[in-house]
This record gives sequence, C-alpha cells and structure tokens, in this order.
Amino acid sequence: MDDTSTDLTDLADRTGREDRTGQADRTGQADRQERKGPAGFTRRALLGTAGAGLLVGAGAGVAGAVAYDRPSGEKADKGGALGAGRLPFRGEHQAGILEPQQARVQLAAFDLADGAGRDGLRTLLQRWTRAVDRLTTGEPAEEFDNQVALDAGPCSLAVTVGFGAALFDKAGLAEHRPAALEPLPAFTGDALDAARGEGDLFVQIGADDALVAVHALRVLQRLAAGTAALRWQSAGFARTPGATARPVTGRNLMGQIDGTNNPKPGEDGFAARVFCAAGGDHPAWLAGGSFLVFRRIRMLLDHWEELPVDRQERVIGRRKADGSPLSAPAGSGEGTAVDLSAQGPDGGLAVPSDAHVRVAAPASNGGAAMLRRGFSYHDGLLPDGSPDAGLLFLAFQADPRKGFTPVQRKLSRGDGLSRFLRHEASGLYAVPPGVPAAGYLGQQLLEG
Repeated sequence: MDDTSTDLTDLADRTGREDRTGQADRTGQADRQERKGPAGFTRRALLGTAGAGLLVGAGAGVAGAVAYDRPSGEKADKGGALGAGRLPFRGEHQAGILEPQQARVQLAAFDLADGAGRDGLRTLLQRWTRAVDRLTTGEPAEEFDNQVALDAGPCSLAVTVGFGAALFDKAGLAEHRPAALEPLPAFTGDALDAARGEGDLFVQIGADDALVAVHALRVLQRLAAGTAALRWQSAGFARTPGATARPVTGRNLMGQIDGTNNPKPGEDGFAARVFCAAGGDHPAWLAGGSFLVFRRIRMLLDHWEELPVDRQERVIGRRKADGSPLSAPAGSGEGTAVDLSAQGPDGGLAVPSDAHVRVAAPASNGGAAMLRRGFSYHDGLLPDGSPDAGLLFLAFQADPRKGFTPVQRKLSRGDGLSRFLRHEASGLYAVPPGVPAAGYLGQQLLEG
C-alpha cells in the first residue's frame, strides 16, 4: 500500500505475460547460468528493467520470463504455453526480486532445529538448491516429489530465500550477522502475532499455477525434516495472466490500482536502493543480496466499502477508475506525476494532507524507496464475521533502516489509510545474493 514502492502485480501484464509463454530462449542449457550483457547488466536485470519501465508507461517491451527450448532429443517441457514459462534460478541476484510477479505465491518461514548448527544449515541449503534447480525447469525433485505438479511445466516458478536474525546465533555465525538485521521498531497501531511472523529461514515461492507453488513448498518442507520445522505459512494471489482483455495495472482488495511508482532498474540509484554492496556495515557475503521486509496487513474491508468512492479516492489521493492523481485532470492516467502543491477548486489541497500518496511519497520521506512485490490474501472470516483478507506486503531494499522503517513510521502516524489497515505479522530477513554456478544457496555466507 506504500506509494514510494509499488506492487509488481502488473509487471507481467505490462510486459506481456504472453512473452513468458511464447518466446523461446535459443541459448540452451548454458542460459541457466547468468550472463553479462552490454553495459554490465545481467540478463535477469534486463528483464526486470524493461518490465518496470512499462509499469509507468515507458513503452519498451521485453519477455517477462523465458520459455526454454531443450536440445534435440531431450524431453520437452510439460504444460501448455503458460506452463512453459521459465525463470533462471542462478545468477547475480536471487530469482523472485526483479522478475515479473507471478499469479500465486506461497510464503513460509522455518526455524532451525536445536543442534543443527552450521553444518546442518549447509546441508539443508544444498538439498534445497538441488531440488529448486530441478523444479524451476519443470522436472520432478530428486527427493520427496509427491507428483502434484507432475503434468505441469515450470510455470515461472521462482524460489527466494532469506535469513532471519536468530539464524546466525543458532548456526554459529553471529559474527556474520548484518547490522541492518536489527529488529524492526514497534509502529503505532501494530497488532503483531509472533507465531505468524519472523523465523530463521524465509522462503518466497512464486508461480503462475497454485499447484506448482504448493508442490515446491511441500518438497522444501520435507527436505527440511529434522533440520528445520515450518513456523508459519501464508498463501497469496495476484492477477492471473490473460484475465484482462488488455494489459492493465492490477488492483488490490480495496479495488484500488496498486502499482505505479516502483523504482525501476536502470534509473540512477536503483541498485543502491535495492541491493547491498560490500562496505560500510554490510558484510562482504551480502554483496548482491538485499533485505526483505514482510508484513501481513489485514484490510478492514467492511469499513472501507462503506465509504463512497469519492471519499475512498481522497484517502488514497488517486482516482479509483484509472489511478490518476487528484492533482491532475480525470483520465490523465496513473503515470501522471503527483503534484503535492496543486490546489482544488475550493482553494484547498487537491491531494489531502493525510492522503496515502502524500504521506508515502519519496519527497516526504527523504527519498526513501523500496521495491515491492505484494500479493493479496483472503483466508475466510474472523470470529466477528469480518473478512480475514488483505495484503502480503513484501519489500526488497538495501537497508531497512533507510527504507521501510522511516516510511512506515510516518505512515503509522499520519496516513489516512491506516484507519483501514491492521499490521498483524512481520518479518525482516537478509536475502543472500544469487546462486553461483555449481554452487548453492547461501554459499557466500557459509564458505566466504
């Protein structure tokens, strides 16, 4: 819900989800290794760059994912056009950060078993790496494959792993814990359930098919048996490819267009905002990695839906129909820049003083920004009959002390939207860099 960062829900639509399903990657098996292109960009980063550019109408098109052509004689991918979409598993950064957002997600956290230690963690991450390497190509995992996804292709499966603060002590790695992995402060209005947040190992599993995502989580869970136990799990969803007649930005459960001002790869300062660099108080092993903030945010939909549309628009600062800011004429489009100084016909601020877009704007927060990949969730009804539904907020950033924390502090105190939200779970994780060729997840930490 933070306008300094935006959901990537519409990335796949705006880059043409059909590109996931129809454009062949002719480089063969070697393309599973990340490549450097012109100007030093990785192939994965270039995918993300074009997708994010289209998010705000930049007009450049590129494949959102890769459909892999196997060498002659090798078994073809299963699944239809949508199922054939593939995302590279190995590269400079982990998958699931820059790529177009998938339609389904499984989020989960695990706690390391007592006595597992550094060796147990290494063995687990090596086992997970072998399994994900196969699953992201549409092949069965070597172990514990329950055949749920047997007839599906990879469906743009991506698995992203993060490390919680407590993991470093449990694994005997306390001296390698990043300083920025300090606990998030308490924010006004928080109602956090510790049992549904935090955790030693975090996984984000995205796919365009729900069974593929659930299957991958089940494989990882079984591979972790005896070493790490599941702490919590949440399922989310975004717009399904092809659900609209034309590419449009997705909407959240409040009906608002949710995805406008994400920082874009290629912009000055993008990498510095999203990815860690060696130096300062970031440890060397985290170079190329990131920090992930997770928040489970329940929307008070019954109260929100009682508001007339014009009141909802003033809470957000944008029109509900097309996302255009209240500081611009109706129909100008969501890509129109917000003018926080603009006045309305009555001489007052066109964008109210407590409107979400004003309070969350980078200009109001010292330029703070994050790369968001939020998913909606709906888990039935609460005992009082209200919907247990809202947003699974995910934000990648180089330093939460300069990104999420100052922005959320301001939102919790002065954002009109906060009256309709409840933050009910939270987590902060250090996301290691991408998986090296012939290496494994987290190798930079465990063997650096």
